Amino acid sequence: MSMNMSPQPRLENAGMDAWLIRLFDTIDERNMTWITALVRACEQSLGEQLVDLVPSYTTVLVQFDPLRLDHGEARRLLQQLLAELEPDADDNAAPVKELPVWYHPSVGPDMARLEQRTGLDADRLIELHSEHEYRVFALGFAPGFAFMGTLPEQLALPRLDSPRPRVPAGSVAIAGRQTAAYPNASPGGWNLLGRTPATLFDPRSRDLSLLRVGDRVRFVPVSQAEFERLGGDSSPMRES
Repeated sequence: MSMNMSPQPRLENAGMDAWLIRLFDTIDERNMTWITALVRACEQSLGEQLVDLVPSYTTVLVQFDPLRLDHGEARRLLQQLLAELEPDADDNAAPVKELPVWYHPSVGPDMARLEQRTGLDADRLIELHSEHEYRVFALGFAPGFAFMGTLPEQLALPRLDSPRPRVPAGSVAIAGRQTAAYPNASPGGWNLLGRTPATLFDPRSRDLSLLRVGDRVRFVPVSQAEFERLGGDSSPMRES
């Protein structure tokens, strides 16, 4: 392995059909070159013996078919794979996925609180959120919900003390140093800034989720008219 940000991988037993590979102990955008390389290597090495891969901030959960691959043999295969693993050489080669966003208080009710906390006006806050390029660290909480970072420090805002019982689909939000967009209507405690018309999760599609771990993402401000033209629901957010 390269000595540049080289991980010290540990294999942790996750049941008779899975191993958890822990590459790092701290969250860092630079981890992603190793995480994405490991996911690709597992797909190539295990092939049809692989059931599922769950990459996250610092780990990859590898689930395999125990009828095709013995637990101990899976460990040996993963150890060999890790010994030869190299990070993705060109981390910026993948295209940036753009998500159009209508930033507005009617669909982003926490914008006012962010203005008050930072002393910045809405235009500057929108600029800060949309000019940054984010990486997808993990998928979870709900199908298609992508945890993205790292949010500019000026925009860091704690989660709400009490989660909302219903956050509309497409709501673009921030919490701590992360940002995300809700793929479907659900409870949620993140701070809402706007809404995207993008379909983030589609059970009928082959990939299911629009975003994958390691993706590069940028939010693009659009007008209400453009948002609606793209199929967005501009119904005002109703607080319970």
